[in-house]
Amino acid sequence: MRCPNCNSLDTQVKDSRPTEDSSVIRRRRVCIACNFRFTTFERVQLRELTVIKRNGRRVPFDRDKLVRSVQISLRKRPVEPERVEQMVSAIVRELESGGEADISSETIGEIVMDHLRKLDDVAYVRFASVYRNFREAKDFEAVLGELSGEEEARQALVRK
Repeated sequence: MRCPNCNSLDTQVKDSRPTEDSSVIRRRRVCIACNFRFTTFERVQLRELTVIKRNGRRVPFDRDKLVRSVQISLRKRPVEPERVEQMVSAIVRELESGGEADISSETIGEIVMDHLRKLDDVAYVRFASVYRNFREAKDFEAVLGELSGEEEARQALVRK
């Protein structure tokens, strides 16, 4: 592992421990050259995923980009970071276990929206507005109508 401070390849692991859900290993490292301490995270990757963009371009799947886009939609929302990490891990597992190494950006967007809908309605609407490229207020009305329709259906089930 390259030192982020001096770029030396001579680093040493000082401590390793799993995260709370045991899906990631946290490693504390020290650079032998400059004595800089830093942390790395190691997670299982089942397969190399490639994203096929709407314009046909192929790019490697970037988990960090997924995390950033989800965090943008959740900005200033009362959602714990652990729940966000669990959701992103579930999305990545779903993508990796899907059987295909090439995944369209549309498929990823739909999966993210499904997970966000369960996590936070406001974040879902924010993500949908960018993903579906909303142009007018009626685009928002349609999504809000979907959400209120689901809520009415849930309340009807509770009343029965």
